[in-house]
Amino acid sequence: MYRTNTCGELTMKNVGQQVTLCGWLQRSRDLGGMTFVDLRDRYGITQLAFNMDTNPALCEQARRLGREYVIQATGTVIERASKNSKIPTGDIEIEVSQLTVLNESKTPPFTIEDNSDGGDDIRMKYRYLDIRRSPVRRNLELRHRMAMLVRNYLSNLDFLEIETPMLIKSTPEGARDFVVPSRMNPGEFYALPQSPQQYKQLLMVAGMDRYFQIVRCFRDEDLRADRQPEFTQIDCEMSFVHQEDILNTFEGLAKHLFHELKGLDFTQFPRITWHDAMRLYGSDKPDIRFGMRFVELNVVAKGAGFALFDNAELVVGINAEGCAEYTRKQLDALTDFVKKPQVGAGGLVYIKYNTDGTFKSSVDKFFSQDSLQLFAQQFNAHPGDLMLILCGPAMKTRVQLSALRLEMASRLGLRNPDVYAPLWVVDFPLLEWDEETQRYYAMHHPFTAPKPEDESFLDDPSRWGDIRANAYDIVINGVEVGGGSIRIHDRTLQNKMFHTLGFTDQSAAAQFGFLMDAFTYGAPPHAGLAFGFDRLCSLFGGADSIRDFIAFPKNNSGRDVMSGSPAPISQEQLDELHIALTPQN
Repeated sequence: MYRTNTCGELTMKNVGQQVTLCGWLQRSRDLGGMTFVDLRDRYGITQLAFNMDTNPALCEQARRLGREYVIQATGTVIERASKNSKIPTGDIEIEVSQLTVLNESKTPPFTIEDNSDGGDDIRMKYRYLDIRRSPVRRNLELRHRMAMLVRNYLSNLDFLEIETPMLIKSTPEGARDFVVPSRMNPGEFYALPQSPQQYKQLLMVAGMDRYFQIVRCFRDEDLRADRQPEFTQIDCEMSFVHQEDILNTFEGLAKHLFHELKGLDFTQFPRITWHDAMRLYGSDKPDIRFGMRFVELNVVAKGAGFALFDNAELVVGINAEGCAEYTRKQLDALTDFVKKPQVGAGGLVYIKYNTDGTFKSSVDKFFSQDSLQLFAQQFNAHPGDLMLILCGPAMKTRVQLSALRLEMASRLGLRNPDVYAPLWVVDFPLLEWDEETQRYYAMHHPFTAPKPEDESFLDDPSRWGDIRANAYDIVINGVEVGGGSIRIHDRTLQNKMFHTLGFTDQSAAAQFGFLMDAFTYGAPPHAGLAFGFDRLCSLFGGADSIRDFIAFPKNNSGRDVMSGSPAPISQEQLDELHIALTPQN
């Protein structure tokens, strides 16, 4: 046996015991007559003590140890003279009698400390060293605990965890597929699944009734902090359910996680329709930890001779309470923010409601004090408040104002990661229009059912934009952490949906024929939802990036800088796969 105990468990109750510990040397301190070594493993840190007076040879051996050496130490647990209240083992130390070097180590390229001196790039390259640091280890421990809570919760509700294939057929809808050439079938390709969507529906046809899977998924899309080319979903499907059943079941799962991991208890999550979310927040994933709801101003803004307002489809704003004392420099910074290319507004109008009851605005030339009072009434503003206004095309302006709302909340400290505000967004549009291709696409996927009362609109192309989906997203703190829908289980309705999306009978059969055939053998009404597990972990861990909760993530270019992938393959492999590369100019 290499060890009798871990480096995180010994306390005063173990004083006098003979123990053996193993781990990595975090740091050492040579004080002349004594040498102290901090020994670290996954469970914690224990101090080792070497006495020059009682065992000079052993003390000299300890002095020759380097950082991250893997060592085994045997000795007696004694009370520590200088205690460390910051660690659980801080009351004791090990008076070492035997020391073995299990493996030497090169000096690491960065310090293995909570606050490392290594930047993101170097820590990604040596991720196996980064994982030794306590913050990363704690993130992975949180991920494990969440996975176990999810599995136990769903299992207790009679869900079965069933694996679905990793090599599937490529489909044209959604994001780009990662494709895998088939050596045994020249010129043909598998795809890695963007989700197990069709297979989990087939499991409902198969009578499995309640399915879940914590599953790896793949999308070949542009990356950002909350996206990776491979990611993990908590994928779920249920038979014989309505939307209310789905919302109650998975709201229950979210509440369970909040209770177990954060000690928080919630009443029913609020619900908002997609149209109201866009109208009030300019986002289909609104952050409701704070106010600043949108106020539409056309009725008071138009007709005063201010061309920007008069010619705009929508004039809309937010009220930043208590911000009337903002300086010109601060207001200019907000104007610069909305003019950034990623926001895209042409400018910003402000109205200060001064504490003396007067108004100061950037449009004083066009609006009198009485007119500005009407703005304040629309906002329900009070002296000391600052009103911020944008104008332009309705949907575009709402999205721009949403960015400004979040920016203001960040500046005012209203986006506290320790405060949680979950909600459901429901009744999404079934279809969305793409200007570039001049056609409708499914906002979720082609298997989402329309609201029953909107189903007849599928027969009228002029009403396609009005069809609401039987779909729902769960949003926490402005992050969409899960989404799903009632599925189409009727073959006739599914065919109609395919035709709406531009599929011919032949192309629909080629892509989805096996699912449509299954529907002819008695498909039950069914619905599902998938949580983004990586996003959920980062949210509960209080981090912005999902990379912190993935053991071996990719960088923003989709590369694994540690292993050097993606990488070229040999000509022999290409020949076996019948792939000929086109020479690059």
